[in-house]
Amino acid sequence: MPITQDDIARAGVVGAGGAGFPTHVKLSGNADTVVLNAAECEPLLHKDKELIRHNADRIVEGLRRAVELVGAKEAVVGIKEKYKDVVAAIQRVLPGNMRVAPLPDVYPSGDEFILVYLTLGRVIAPGAIPLSVGAVVMNVETAFNLANVGETPVVDKFVSIAGAVANPSTVRVPLGTSLAEALQLAGGATIPEPAYVVGGAMMGRLVDSLETPVTKTTGGVIVLPRDHFIVQRKSWDWNKTMRIGRAACDQCSRCTELCPRYMLGHPIEPHRAMRSLGFNSSREADVLGTQFCSECNLCSYCSCPEGLDPRGVNHENKARLLAEKKRWINAPFHPERADVLLAFRKTPTKRLMQRIGLDAFDNHGPLLTTSYQPKQVVIPLRQHIGAPCAPIVQQGDSVVRGQPIAIRPVVDGKAALGADLHASINGAVAQITQDAITIVAQ
Repeated sequence: MPITQDDIARAGVVGAGGAGFPTHVKLSGNADTVVLNAAECEPLLHKDKELIRHNADRIVEGLRRAVELVGAKEAVVGIKEKYKDVVAAIQRVLPGNMRVAPLPDVYPSGDEFILVYLTLGRVIAPGAIPLSVGAVVMNVETAFNLANVGETPVVDKFVSIAGAVANPSTVRVPLGTSLAEALQLAGGATIPEPAYVVGGAMMGRLVDSLETPVTKTTGGVIVLPRDHFIVQRKSWDWNKTMRIGRAACDQCSRCTELCPRYMLGHPIEPHRAMRSLGFNSSREADVLGTQFCSECNLCSYCSCPEGLDPRGVNHENKARLLAEKKRWINAPFHPERADVLLAFRKTPTKRLMQRIGLDAFDNHGPLLTTSYQPKQVVIPLRQHIGAPCAPIVQQGDSVVRGQPIAIRPVVDGKAALGADLHASINGAVAQITQDAITIVAQ
């Protein structure tokens, strides 16, 4: 059955990872190709592969809907060639206008810009989006949710539980379930006083509280010892990054030479950003290109022989440039670098895992089919790029799973950027704050 962009927004579909860009907006343009991002290049994460293994037909249906909405001629599934069973599972249900583009086992093959180059051979300019080269990129879980529009809104989330846990798994939990409960489904932590990384080991963040709720963008929870390299590096503050970088960077430029965006021809040179910490006075010239950094962390966790944090320097300068509304218009672009450099400077995932100390953990995450029902959920009102949703329920109201509880606010007669929220369990609204709605099961 045909669906509209408004149907997608009302069903609450957003990008199921990253910043949660509203899918109805992404599918409002015109493109010749839809690329399904099944690369899943973050170490230890497996939820997308598990979704394909168990729901390939639904994912292809979501992909078909995306193709129809943007008027595309074809869809391409970018997936690592080594996962032969997953490739076979989706190939069995692909129609004639869809194909698999096998990917090398490298990081960060799931970056949109890298993925579009690896699957289509097109290079996106700095500051542009995939649509500028005729492509729309969506991830696997987003396609799954898109297939369910008209039947079920987004009320559940698939999450990889990995690292130092009893049974590394992929779990399906109602939105708003606490991280603590999700971890218990995988048997819980196997080490004393663990640290928790939400998202991927490379681009995720440390969380202080396991009461943090699962949201539409929660892709994984990785349990690690507190003295682990990843935990230590994610604990650095800006003063430490700046102090150590200023003292130890020898300008070898390895961070730049292995930077995926630099190899696509973008004017991002992390070693020059490091230089801005105190090696010369031309700070603005050195940091202007940091606005094109994808923050994949390859430079900080793998490339730098001194163990410095170029990504942290890039991030700090990006934030400042954004605050000062400084944008590099008509930035220099050398797309020929992609063919010359990228083929020979990819970072193998196996080598990366060894480098960052993740190779000791079980690297699998089968999908648990057990249905989990929490006693309460805390549903944040902002789970996407854009404005927080506005509650349409009141404290004490009874709600059923799938019922709208918060919608996009109307600004100047138009719905703000975002996507609606729904009750993920049957229950009663126990609390409404400016940040979240709490529902207690009945």
